[in-house]
Amino acid sequence: MKLILAIVSSDDSSTVQSALTKKKFPVTRLATTGGFLKAGNTTFIVGVNDDKVDEVIAEISKHSSRRTQIVPSTTTMDTGLYSSFPVEVTVGGSTIFVLNVDRFEKV
Repeated sequence: MKLILAIVSSDDSSTVQSALTKKKFPVTRLATTGGFLKAGNTTFIVGVNDDKVDEVIAEISKHSSRRTQIVPSTTTMDTGLYSSFPVEVTVGGSTIFVLNVDRFEKV
């Protein structure tokens, strides 16, 4: 048995959850925050048999896309003044961890 932790952009989380639920995968959804932009994310926890791991990862990958976003960036000049300029960053996609489960109980 494996435990999958998938960190997905909040923009994609509803679509990912719907896809996993439609395929009958048991999923727990947690609101999380982090990363360069300190943007909202969703962390999914999915416990599955070893032979279903690739199918879960495929569903998550299919429904969580990478995209670019323009964000303001601030720098300090020699004069002590601040200057703001736009920076293009890549957001979205997913970060997936697959962990071994030594023991599983449902009580």
